[in-house]
Amino acid sequence: MRLIGVVDLRGGLAVHARGGARDGYLPVETVAGARIAPGDPLALARAYVDRLGLTELYAADLDAIVDGAPQDGSIASLAALGSPLWVDAGVRSAGAARRLLDLGAERVIVGLETLPSYEALRAICDAVGGRRVAFSLDVRDGVPLVSSGGMPAGEPAERIAARAADAGAGAIVVLDLARVGMGTGPDVDLIARVRSAAPDVMLLAGGGIRGEDDLARLAAAGCDGALVATALHDGRLNGHRSATR
Repeated sequence: MRLIGVVDLRGGLAVHARGGARDGYLPVETVAGARIAPGDPLALARAYVDRLGLTELYAADLDAIVDGAPQDGSIASLAALGSPLWVDAGVRSAGAARRLLDLGAERVIVGLETLPSYEALRAICDAVGGRRVAFSLDVRDGVPLVSSGGMPAGEPAERIAARAADAGAGAIVVLDLARVGMGTGPDVDLIARVRSAAPDVMLLAGGGIRGEDDLARLAAAGCDGALVATALHDGRLNGHRSATR
């Protein structure tokens, strides 16, 4: 199972996401029990790579997601470290996706929370290639967070996943914001339903992962990898060794 270290960016700082309450996120100060300069995104990313042996990173530009100023400098600096970087920055168009790829992103995230329509997702995939696009199935306590606009309301999560795969997304991330940073465990049943609905895409999970037992449960449900932050910060997961067991 691939383990991807998360760097949540807010106001130029790496912050500790908890429960999706973004205004209350505080700077990250430790990784695997060792202190870093509070909120230093590069120090956090280097710790993931150099100390924990991770080979992929995920950056969420929380400012851009809510229509704030994009943190392009931080994204470019993280990409320059050389590890493949997945970036969620509220992408809604092919132009925005290309901009992130130009900054050095390996894959761009198109999130349900900000997606205007399935047609927009298809246009992004057609423009940059579906292999470079991951669809984030954003949920809160399992309920999809559908943006206003052209997205239909009331679709179950697994139906949304199937339509995202049909639109060309090469990967799907099931991200439960209510579980992020809370240590409550992932929604394995939801992962299994999404895997059944979208059997041919890479499938990742994010939110609530506590340790190796959770990774094993996710793998058994058909998950290919996990986005992790808190369990790496406090040492419950030991990076590459945990991912390969």
